[in-house]
Amino acid sequence: MTTTLPLRVAFAGTPDFAARALEAIIDAGFDVPLVLTQPDRPAGRGMKLTPSAVKQVALKHGIDVDQPERLRTAEQRARLAECTPDVLVVAAYGLILPPEVLQLPRLGCLNIHASLLPRWRGAAPIHRAIEAGDVETGITIMQMDEGLDTGPMLMRHVLPIAADDTTGSLHDKLALLGAGDIVETLRLLPEGELRAQPQPLEGVTYASKIGRTDAEIDWQRPARELERAVRAFNPFPGAVGHLHETPIKVWSAHLVDAGGEPGQVVRADEAGVVIACGEAALCFTVMQRPGSRRMGAGEFLRGFAVNAGDRFTVGNPAAA
Repeated sequence: MTTTLPLRVAFAGTPDFAARALEAIIDAGFDVPLVLTQPDRPAGRGMKLTPSAVKQVALKHGIDVDQPERLRTAEQRARLAECTPDVLVVAAYGLILPPEVLQLPRLGCLNIHASLLPRWRGAAPIHRAIEAGDVETGITIMQMDEGLDTGPMLMRHVLPIAADDTTGSLHDKLALLGAGDIVETLRLLPEGELRAQPQPLEGVTYASKIGRTDAEIDWQRPARELERAVRAFNPFPGAVGHLHETPIKVWSAHLVDAGGEPGQVVRADEAGVVIACGEAALCFTVMQRPGSRRMGAGEFLRGFAVNAGDRFTVGNPAAA
């Protein structure tokens, strides 16, 4: 009687989204000989070098970790080659895999992508799905090729986007879904039960990387679009409006049937700060000024004066 050895699964990832998948792979009993992750980065108030979420999981389980800056040279790829993985699972790693890496595992490289490909290929699929008003998203397990999220699909799992989802809440749902899907994929892969399907040619969109300027509130836009933007940029980088030459981050807002000049404060009280937009208005209920914490409207107003008739701007005019 022959005993089937567990699949050797090397893993490449960096943030919490990837750490959830790595934990699930380990818990499912797969042999993980090596974890690749980004080099430690400065973080926190003291800017202390901090290991990634994926590295912390690997160290907890006694798994070898490699942190190359790139994977371009044979030396940078040496430890991955030496561990002879059957498959490499990639989730939010942050490095482009060259052809030499894609061809290294006998079963190829699998990517856990947080969208229903081909919609939202690229760096920020969760943010962009909420910002665009999509009603659903999901997880795609993809066989990686040399393109940007263009490889054939092994598994797709649809997830509705709730009306109050932020990028933070949707991230957590998708991380859990992706962890389950990659374990199921790894179980089926050696048996030949999965058939890779090419991505459709129609419906391709790209989720560009989020920059801080993306989150500047343009008051000429309809309130409905801005409400989605507030949710899309929570927890990073935070939607920003400027009042009295001060950047104000907005963490929670809802639509209000009110009018006025775009950016004009219609009302400011315990219930919220209502600002007119290009169409309708937004009521800010959780805000934050520099050097402070997130606060409900009432507490915020007791420390920062906002009055009806004040005008929010795009960007800081004092810095122009």
